[in-house]
Amino acid sequence: MNFRIPFLLLTLALAACSSAPTQPTQSQQPIVNQTDDAATEARFSQNLNELLGQVSQTQEIPLPALEMGFLDVKTIPSIRKLVLPPSGTFKKNWLAYRKRFIEPVRLKAGRAFWEQNQAFLSQTEQSSGVPAEIIVAIIGIETIYGRQTGNFRVKDVLSTLAFSYPETPNKPAREQLFKDQLKELILLCWTEAGGKLPSENSSQGVNSAIFSSCLNQNSSYAGAIGLPQFMPGSIRSFAVDGDGDGRIDLKNSPKDAIASVASFMKKHGWQPGMPISFPVQVNGIEAAKQLADGEPQLKFTVQELIDKGILTKQQGDLQSGGVEPQSKAFIIDLPYPDKDGTDQVQYFVGLNNFLTIVQYNRSYFYAQSVAEFAEALGYKNQSVVPVESPSKNGGAKAATEKSKPKKSSQKKKAKST
Repeated sequence: MNFRIPFLLLTLALAACSSAPTQPTQSQQPIVNQTDDAATEARFSQNLNELLGQVSQTQEIPLPALEMGFLDVKTIPSIRKLVLPPSGTFKKNWLAYRKRFIEPVRLKAGRAFWEQNQAFLSQTEQSSGVPAEIIVAIIGIETIYGRQTGNFRVKDVLSTLAFSYPETPNKPAREQLFKDQLKELILLCWTEAGGKLPSENSSQGVNSAIFSSCLNQNSSYAGAIGLPQFMPGSIRSFAVDGDGDGRIDLKNSPKDAIASVASFMKKHGWQPGMPISFPVQVNGIEAAKQLADGEPQLKFTVQELIDKGILTKQQGDLQSGGVEPQSKAFIIDLPYPDKDGTDQVQYFVGLNNFLTIVQYNRSYFYAQSVAEFAEALGYKNQSVVPVESPSKNGGAKAATEKSKPKKSSQKKKAKST
């Protein structure tokens, strides 16, 4: 559904309060129009007003401007269902998850996206050390390069989940997370519209149309925005103006999306020229099973895993360099039911770069899918950093030797073991 904000009214409100002191007072009228029962509606309105008052007070943003921006906000009951955990009978299925994302449509779109943005991807890879295949894989898995960015208004999503999260054991923590993201959205939109932080109780220079448009932009059902599906807090912390037009637009600028994914990965510890994960050796499966605890923490050394038969020296590149014997790793377990419904698990050894992908989306399934999607595009999951002559920029330089995506007949087939 499309909504139009009365921009003239918002402009007048901003102008009227440009020099007035900000007070965390309640709005004189309800700022929500919902379909929930009256008690829920009243509680939602009160909680939202309190948050707007807090933001107004701490950031010195005129309260009437915030109230006008949220005048037509509403809860979305369907979102509550979408964020519910799976039922008790649900079984995680790595093979089904992998099949959903590593498939011909996305791979074809990925090669086309790479061809269209080849020069900028190469430039970004060289400056950040993050391989082009990884960047392309993440954007492909997230939104198929902008085809599926969500159709919910972001302010509705975050308000719903901040103040009307479904009854689950982790409800308090999840509500706090979305309250924080709602605050981040307000600050993001205020600065994008030309406002300062703190605003010193002035709306001078703020473009009311841009402020409203930012609050009303579409997102996923969890509030993620644009091609790379960044939450508002991640946009403020990691997003980059890749095309140099003076603003960050993750919905319409592939360069901004590419540069922002690279920025996120680099700032979360991506190690240029290093591998992501290795499959566990067949004779090391039982040992891996004992070490798998589901915790994404680098707990074991590569040498320990080799000693247990989980890895081989060739896998760890210990003979040619790069992955040192004392490099840290952890066990990745990817469960799935076989055709008879019996529980099975694929095991991998995750290195630092796997953990970096997990910071983007906290899921082993997701991270391994990114790795295998990238391999299908031509990424070499091996060390390219020689031990004999390490250089400060060796990894990044080696990672930029590729200038174009592999053709279908040349690309390495993704692992399925």
